[in-house]
Amino acid sequence: MFGGRSGEHEVSLASAASVIRALDPEKYEAVPIGITKDGRWLVGTTAQKMLPEVLRTGEHVTLTAEPEAAALVPLENKGGSAAMRVDVVFPVLHGTYGEDGTVQGLLELAGLPFVGSGVLGSAVGMDKDVAKRLFIQEGLPVGDYVAFPRSDWEQSRAKVLAQVRKKFKFPVFVKPAALGSSVGMTKAHDAKELPKAIDFAAEFAQKILIEKFIDGREIELSVLGNENPEASIPGEIVPHREFYDYEAKYLEEGTKLQIPAKLTKAQVKKFQEYAKRAFRCLELRGMARTDFFLERRTGKILINEVNTIPGFTSISMYPKLWEASGIPYRELIDRLIDLAMAEHREKQRTKYSIELPEGSAGALEA
Repeated sequence: MFGGRSGEHEVSLASAASVIRALDPEKYEAVPIGITKDGRWLVGTTAQKMLPEVLRTGEHVTLTAEPEAAALVPLENKGGSAAMRVDVVFPVLHGTYGEDGTVQGLLELAGLPFVGSGVLGSAVGMDKDVAKRLFIQEGLPVGDYVAFPRSDWEQSRAKVLAQVRKKFKFPVFVKPAALGSSVGMTKAHDAKELPKAIDFAAEFAQKILIEKFIDGREIELSVLGNENPEASIPGEIVPHREFYDYEAKYLEEGTKLQIPAKLTKAQVKKFQEYAKRAFRCLELRGMARTDFFLERRTGKILINEVNTIPGFTSISMYPKLWEASGIPYRELIDRLIDLAMAEHREKQRTKYSIELPEGSAGALEA
């Protein structure tokens, strides 16, 4: 499942194409389900190798929320198309309406197994402000930040600017609180640049996050599992631009991925411990990439954020870190699908109705 109503729509297509290429055709029949930027669902065939083609010419479908019904129902019955049931969904949707728990809730209602975190983990993982609050409660180290609703900015710009100037020294990073891939993110070098940076972030989210600039190395780890997650070896991002923005991630060459990162054994152990604690703290499932800073001056480790549907492109850190940790790309996809099925079986063990003693139903109705 790819595309979506998100500023990360194009990134999703690149990630999904990589996943489809990696699927073992002897084990899986891939069904490309594309979601357009305006929210239309289109299903393609395995013959449609280019995902943009699915978004242009695929069959218009909807996903029914009834667990007993066939999952994908045609909306325009061309040629007598039948409804289609799928076995497991691999959401490769980055950002809003895909990584934030919305699609996960629909899949839960439909009774479909799916790769990755459920509604709760997806929602809190997507909201960087809420995630940081939970990290702090867990005792994980977090850099200084402030978060505020877009409405506060629109109603009292002067008050917000005063709050930021009082709390931070420049530069600061300004970003949407619930988006990834550095979409809408700006480094404000001084007070003059700050209003424009907030305006830009406000175009992409209802809540804005402003973070203290940390002079540190950018360290990332991949996490895999359900209740008992594993953490990969750490890798380091060495951006060729001033910071690791959208262009540096997806549109330009030059950024270096140092795998493994040059760290001491004690540092590696601490990063892995923090990554697994963050995964459990947010009640994540399946996969996540956890991003950290390692302060250059103090050597302090600070957790920045988690990504519950990390990038899966050929240059993405999540699969590269697992490959360096001994799990090749194709095997990683298998593991994620197995984890999705295991989590679905675990959910099915839960009761959703009360078995009342005989004769008590009437009392409840009364």
